[in-house]
Amino acid sequence: MNCEEAKQRISIRMLLESFSLSPAKENGRSAFYFALDREERTPSFFVDYVKNTAFDFGTGVSYDIISIVRQINKCSVSDALNFLENINRIVISEKHSGSEKQVAHRYNITKVSEIQHPALIRYLKSRKVSEQRHWVREVHYQIKSRAYFGVGFQNNSGGFEIRNQYAKICLGKKDITLHKNILNSENEIVVFEGFFDFLTYKKMMTDKLDYSDCLILNSVTMLFKAQNLLSDYSKISLFLDNDTAGERSKNIIKNTYENVEDCSFIYRNVNDLNEWICSE
Repeated sequence: MNCEEAKQRISIRMLLESFSLSPAKENGRSAFYFALDREERTPSFFVDYVKNTAFDFGTGVSYDIISIVRQINKCSVSDALNFLENINRIVISEKHSGSEKQVAHRYNITKVSEIQHPALIRYLKSRKVSEQRHWVREVHYQIKSRAYFGVGFQNNSGGFEIRNQYAKICLGKKDITLHKNILNSENEIVVFEGFFDFLTYKKMMTDKLDYSDCLILNSVTMLFKAQNLLSDYSKISLFLDNDTAGERSKNIIKNTYENVEDCSFIYRNVNDLNEWICSE
């Protein structure tokens, strides 16, 4: 797949969703997102869904889907095309299986409760974290008048990361999640990319003294929101993914802060901590 083919086959909305980025304002044909490379209160990243392009009003830089991947992953054009080819394969596979990914740009949450639905309990068991279900919620929601439900993990802005066997979306504003621990006398923090890695860590720590604060980025693109927060800690332990974006985030943190420990060697042969415990 070359550059022109990638631009024709992959929508910019789908690409941003693959990075767990959701619009702050949207009218159907276009939307405003928060900037890709900095923290801001007012979203300045304008996305034209029809033209499949974007423009950052803060920097004056125009983007297409290839330059967006290069900006987020800090990679070459060739690597960006490989990334987009993988997305294209997933989309084709999902369309063939009848499980095309839902886009939560207009939604209504109808119910939030403890995890009770048998399908969600089975899903958590398949991820080997069913004992940690008290950290998550059962969220029922509607998109375009159709009803759905999933495992919900709340972020600091009140939004929910939603996961089930078929969906991986965010309802509400995208943000990090910080869990403070009253036993944290050593001022330490553990950092995860996704909440299933956090649940896995909590499972691993069941029989051990657990005294660290926990930060879940809910996407490595949210790292900018954690930069001031991380500077307050005397030790930072990283359980980030072993992919290009994860490695980039590890390097940023290790080059910015002191006393950082990269714990990804534990699961060095797989992508993340949850995949490791599932393979075990």
